[in-house]
Amino acid sequence: MKISILISTILLASLSSSPGQVPVFRPDQIASMVAAYKLDPRGPYRDIRWFCKDGSINPPKEPCDKPGGVQRARMKQEIVDLAKKEHIFLGQILATTPYVDFWDEVNSSSRLKQFQLENFLFSADNGWILRKARYYRGARQAEDEAKWGRDFFEWLLKDEQRISEHFFLIKQAVRDLPHRTDDNLTLRIRAVSKSISEAYPEFMDLRIKIHGQPHPEDLNAVRNFQRLHQEKLSASIYKLLDDLVKDMNALYQTVDLTKLGAYSGQLSSENEVGKAITKLVDEFKDVPPSLARLNALSETMLAARNGLSSTVSPDERLAIFDALIEMEEIILLEAQTVSPETLEDLLTQIKVLIRVAAATGWIELWEWEKVEEYLTWRGKEEMSLNDLDRQLTLGRSVIEWSTGMGTAIWNKTIERYGTFEPLTYGFLDDRIRSSVLLPLGEKIGNLGDLITQFSGRSNLVMGIKEQGLIRGLNPGFAKGILVVVSEDPDNIKVSPDKIYIFDRSPADLKPVAGIATVSEGNAVSHVQLLARNLGIPNAVFSRRNLLELKAYSGKEVFYAVSPNGTVIMKPAKEMSEEERKLFAKRVRPEERIEVPTQSLNLAQKNPVNLREVKATDSGNLCGPKAANLGQLKSMFPENVVEGFVIPFGVFRDHMEQSMPGTEMSYWGFMNQIFDQGEAMLNEGITQEKVDAYTLEGLDKLQTAIRSMPLKQEFVEEMKVCFEEVLGDRLGKVPVFLRSDTNMEDLRDFTGAGLNLTLFNVVEPDKILQGIKDVWASPYTERSYSWRQRYLINPENVYPSILVIPSVDVDASGVMITKGIINEAADDLTVAFSRGAGGAVDGQVAETWLLVKGGPNILLSPAREPFARRLPADGGSYKEALTFNTPILQNGSISALRKIAHEIKDKFPFAAGSEAVIHDIELGFKDGHLWLFQVRPFVENKNALGSLYLQSINAKLPVQYYPVSYALQP
Repeated sequence: MKISILISTILLASLSSSPGQVPVFRPDQIASMVAAYKLDPRGPYRDIRWFCKDGSINPPKEPCDKPGGVQRARMKQEIVDLAKKEHIFLGQILATTPYVDFWDEVNSSSRLKQFQLENFLFSADNGWILRKARYYRGARQAEDEAKWGRDFFEWLLKDEQRISEHFFLIKQAVRDLPHRTDDNLTLRIRAVSKSISEAYPEFMDLRIKIHGQPHPEDLNAVRNFQRLHQEKLSASIYKLLDDLVKDMNALYQTVDLTKLGAYSGQLSSENEVGKAITKLVDEFKDVPPSLARLNALSETMLAARNGLSSTVSPDERLAIFDALIEMEEIILLEAQTVSPETLEDLLTQIKVLIRVAAATGWIELWEWEKVEEYLTWRGKEEMSLNDLDRQLTLGRSVIEWSTGMGTAIWNKTIERYGTFEPLTYGFLDDRIRSSVLLPLGEKIGNLGDLITQFSGRSNLVMGIKEQGLIRGLNPGFAKGILVVVSEDPDNIKVSPDKIYIFDRSPADLKPVAGIATVSEGNAVSHVQLLARNLGIPNAVFSRRNLLELKAYSGKEVFYAVSPNGTVIMKPAKEMSEEERKLFAKRVRPEERIEVPTQSLNLAQKNPVNLREVKATDSGNLCGPKAANLGQLKSMFPENVVEGFVIPFGVFRDHMEQSMPGTEMSYWGFMNQIFDQGEAMLNEGITQEKVDAYTLEGLDKLQTAIRSMPLKQEFVEEMKVCFEEVLGDRLGKVPVFLRSDTNMEDLRDFTGAGLNLTLFNVVEPDKILQGIKDVWASPYTERSYSWRQRYLINPENVYPSILVIPSVDVDASGVMITKGIINEAADDLTVAFSRGAGGAVDGQVAETWLLVKGGPNILLSPAREPFARRLPADGGSYKEALTFNTPILQNGSISALRKIAHEIKDKFPFAAGSEAVIHDIELGFKDGHLWLFQVRPFVENKNALGSLYLQSINAKLPVQYYPVSYALQP
């Protein structure tokens, strides 16, 4: 008691708050709370109370007047405050928790997810905050928790739409939440453990654990207790312990097919799932583990998931979920013991495990349907290496989609908990490795090894396992320190001479030597396009690859990706002479180019209607965004919004004003910075010191530009444009302000996403301030760092601004008029996310390869958990998403094919661009297609054409292998 009160007093004193207010909790304070609770016999709990149905709370020896009360622990005050202020729930007790609160829909089920994370932490860290409190008698009652669980699922599973949209999370919740009665076995275990503790008090801690938080690990704990105390035990107590071990072993033993009959027995005689389970049990209960049994199990599991939609009763739906979990456990055990004997067996087992991934929600049903089309070899007597490689690619993709599902569901909660408990970062890996993804990854790795054996093609990455799961994205090569990042990549400060492996692709990225991710993001995000443009090697690794490579973090490595996706990574000291020469020859990493200025038109000092702008204005009146969109407006007037352009001349006119605190103009100050930087380089000063000087000056410049006064005549012209072009007064129309410089979409540089775009701005003062913010954005560290790699004359970067009304699109994305993964000039690559700004910010977008005259091939489903929506009153908000339906339906895809064909045939890029591949940003609102941008798609031809990269670009020989090919044991 004294320890508990002392710890609570210290914690409350450490939290800064005014009297009567809920305190604010910093991550370090929460971490201190966690550390204290581990030592506290009551953990996060204050005392035991009766919680009555009428809302009253009674002392532990005063039961409620009416039935239905629950006795459980009451939370410490700081735990209550933490929940109110931070929406963090530690040491949750389910009994008496309102179902709506626990489902926590408004917060994307955060409270449920926190319960799941805590379960993991309890197992991974010896009870975590309940390390001592798990023996706190009466804190929680197993029968009350299980009853609450059953009642919760009775409430949750009434809603068919909820099941469809959140199947994966609900299935995981059924696995995690107590709710089973397990006939009378649990009650007998509780009764026997109670008898033992009353006769032998040393057993009390275990009895409290078994009653309050039963777990399979308790079986070994009881066995160890019996062994350690056997000399002190009477014969009767020893016999009770024998009975307890027997019952617990029966409760936690590996399930077999006959146990599935208990679930089919809970279903009506007409229920198709019940019939399927009964058939499975009848046909395979006496059959030892085999490929045929695995196949039948997977088909029954998929039928069970499909059967939820035709099952009405919540009780029956819960029985189906329980049956799915039991069948999954059998699959996980038997998949390890069933070894494929032939090539066909291996391919069949991969298909079976992918089907299980669909049945258990790691991929959605519509995604399974797209995959199943290509998981076929029936009727074939032999398969080519290319056929096998397609199966490998498909299997790798399913692993990526599945891990992406886990990331989308839990990552926000993991990152929140990770700020005060780093062990949380192991949750997702634990969840993946205890699922079908583990044996699936192993079998896909076996197929990759087989293809390597047949072809001689192989990734060579630090000697780690499962290299068949590694896939190159952007060709290029680099040498630098390897940095493996498992935490939030958006908070990492990167260095241009290092190679980074991220758990997911960051939304913004400053220049680096090389990158790799566990989740690809999407192939046409701004980060990916910049990497592709600059020849930065980029690849996708599995989560297990990332964990293994942590051992090499901080080491200097050589990293290369070939055009067809072969990946090499090895210690720099092991580089070949040919590889060393790659860096010895390179005085500068890339050929630098000059921003053309000879045709600049700085005389236009007023905004221009988008209808008056054409592609030929790119680089003289404005940047290519506005010029090309104006051209699109003339070609597709119904598919492009109205808008106007603030040209280069307006920017330059304002930059000629006197800059406060100096004796020169803003323009003169900027030129002085770059002139001095060039002089420093000529004097032999290092690039690092020159960059530091330049960035310091640019920081002063951009700060000054943001405070620059706008000329009154320009402000008046803006008001006129809003009324005449956009149809209403300034302050009444939400708009996008899109930066549009003359350094973008050059022949050898895309510049995608380097400068500022402001979303959905309404208020006049924010629009006027936004203009200055956009003008300042080319002078940020990130923008300077990327373009400095290429530009000889960065002082001649001019920003124009495209002003267009916001469209609150249902979905948006990017279309490249080329097959990126297959280099097919006539195909299309399309990436879409729901809401505005989709696919360009590193989002895990829904990506398709639209083959000319052929199929629509799903490359990746969306795994972005939130969409950006644009309300009419300005700003934006995030809307929670589900993945149970595709973003692009057949009608949308047909519209994309049609407009891509017209743009490819008709769009006149500015003279000299020689573009034949288009990068198009677009969106759909209520089925209508809107075009927002078109630009040339730029690739790094040096990387694609490098003789070295071509030399590691292993080709698959034209060889065929019988499906009966015998595999080595």
